[in-house]
Amino acid sequence: MELNSKKLERTSRMVYYSISSILCLFLILLSNRIIGDLDSTATRPYPEDFEDKTLSQTVAGDLEIHDATLEELYSKRETVERTIETAQNNYAVAKESFDNWLQTRKTLGTPDKDREVVDRARRLDELRNVEQQWRQQLDALQQQTDQTENLKNEIQQTIDSRQAETYKQYETALKRYELKVFLIRLIFVAPVLALGIFFFVRYRRHRYYPLYFGFTLFSLYAFFFGLVPYLPSYGGYVRYSVGVLLSTGLGWYAIRRIRLFIEQKQAELKISTQERAKSIQAATAEKALENHFCPSCGKDFFLYKWEFPAVRTADADTYKSATTFCRHCGMELFKNCNNCGTRNFVHLPFCSSCGAKVAIDK
Repeated sequence: MELNSKKLERTSRMVYYSISSILCLFLILLSNRIIGDLDSTATRPYPEDFEDKTLSQTVAGDLEIHDATLEELYSKRETVERTIETAQNNYAVAKESFDNWLQTRKTLGTPDKDREVVDRARRLDELRNVEQQWRQQLDALQQQTDQTENLKNEIQQTIDSRQAETYKQYETALKRYELKVFLIRLIFVAPVLALGIFFFVRYRRHRYYPLYFGFTLFSLYAFFFGLVPYLPSYGGYVRYSVGVLLSTGLGWYAIRRIRLFIEQKQAELKISTQERAKSIQAATAEKALENHFCPSCGKDFFLYKWEFPAVRTADADTYKSATTFCRHCGMELFKNCNNCGTRNFVHLPFCSSCGAKVAIDK
């Protein structure tokens, strides 16, 4: 006995989708582990792998020596600058005292003080000479500082150029590594994708199609997402090109199937209603009655209110809106039961009132 229960159909559909989803999930988890192991066959490069350790240590040592020298020179310059500032203050005080003394001497008019004028002027010159000597030391320190900074800058330029060269080598090696990993993944994923497409095309109507459908979903995920982590810049062309080919192929296949279905339906409509009635299955008939369409041509068999005649009868109002024959292809849809007279959908096997077998001319 064939079961056509709606609840069983919905439950079966949910179970099938669950089976496909669960299988797809575990296949994805398994493939992630496999791909992770495949990735370990290639060693990932790092910038440190391309550095000259000996040269780096030598340059770093020279740089530390120059830094220490500069720190010492900066400290000496700071000391000399403070000393010059002190000498300038001493000279300013002595100059102010001398100027005041000269003014007093001019006021009092004491010629016997000429010797003291010379001594005081000589003292000012000595203070000025001390300041000049310290300034010479400051200039020498500045010259040493400039030379040391130039040497440090040269070393830093050497380090920068070496780092740039190392980074170029690292980028080249990284691209090779990414290409290698991408090809390893592609070698693993491409057959999976091809097998998934084959399953979809060949076994989509198989009794175990949920298993094949789950594998197909997994193959699409593996190709369009499994290649992402190490996808090179040109790898996008591969993925998108395959996407174009898949969409074109599936689109062509879908259009072809739809056209074949339309042509098949057009050919069926040219056959007599009795011959067409023989090919209608119970499942198709149940779905047609549920969605109120003709099982042969698929057109709606309901009449709407504006199509009703002006005079309505009291009996059989329930079936008043459904036509006995399809208005589009002439297929018989409803017929009175020979046993109890109840009107039934003729493509279902039994009467809905008395359970007697519904007879239809097939």
